[in-house]
Amino acid sequence: MKYALKTFPLLVVIGLLIALAGCSSTDTRSSTGEYIDDTVITTKVKAAIFNDASLSSSQINVETYKSVVQLSGFVTSQAEIDTAVSLARNVAGVESVVNSMRLR
Repeated sequence: MKYALKTFPLLVVIGLLIALAGCSSTDTRSSTGEYIDDTVITTKVKAAIFNDASLSSSQINVETYKSVVQLSGFVTSQAEIDTAVSLARNVAGVESVVNSMRLR
């Protein structure tokens, strides 16, 4: 019984360390906090594109990974591409924008 009481706190500490290690980021996986931040950035960029009347927002896809926004989809003019990229760059928290949009 004494042995079990002494090892229980050690097991709890080990369990917490494993849980914290699971929340950290790697080169290929974002941490929980980064994922939430990326979700917020994606939502803000989508809202900015949706609120711009000159863009066909249903044709533009937005994805964010580690504060880098990728825009993809089809648009009808270079002006739409430029506007979407500019809107994305002006959103707080965006480090860079990757433009993968194509002209239709």
